[in-house]
Amino acid sequence: MSQINVRALGEEDWQHFRDIRLMALKDSPEAFVASATGEAAFDEQSWRDRMRRACRLIAERDGTPIGVVSLGQGAPEHFCTRELFGLWVAPEGRGTGVAWKLVEAGAAKALADGHKNLGYWVGTNNGRAVAFASSFGFRPTGTRRPMRVTNESDGAEEMVMVLPLGQDPGAVPSTKVR
Repeated sequence: MSQINVRALGEEDWQHFRDIRLMALKDSPEAFVASATGEAAFDEQSWRDRMRRACRLIAERDGTPIGVVSLGQGAPEHFCTRELFGLWVAPEGRGTGVAWKLVEAGAAKALADGHKNLGYWVGTNNGRAVAFASSFGFRPTGTRRPMRVTNESDGAEEMVMVLPLGQDPGAVPSTKVR
């Protein structure tokens, strides 16, 4: 199997982000608050604005995008000043280490930017996601909120899991984002 490369996108890469974001929304509509139809209608300026609001990391294999995650502003009251969101891996990349590489690159970027903790919201009933985040070193917290991608009346919740960065013995070693 060929190598997975992760790189940060700049504002000029807005079309690359748009394309993979729309792929993610079409493949896994239940995982996102937004819809592919709604976001497909965004104009260039809207996409450029989104690029400036968060760091977008894209995973590629042989030049083909197979995953994406965003690194945005976190909430200090949740012990994190940077937060991962919008993690998605194409079906052909699932189970091959793509998600791990994306989270690793997000953690490295947050650490390089001087942050001490990285947050990641995970559905409390999504055992697979909780196990993945835990295996990476994210620690569960007591901070919960209603799940934003489901009907809030069904009682589903998500919790913020926090990854200590840097010198903490449980932290992920620093890696370089290309």
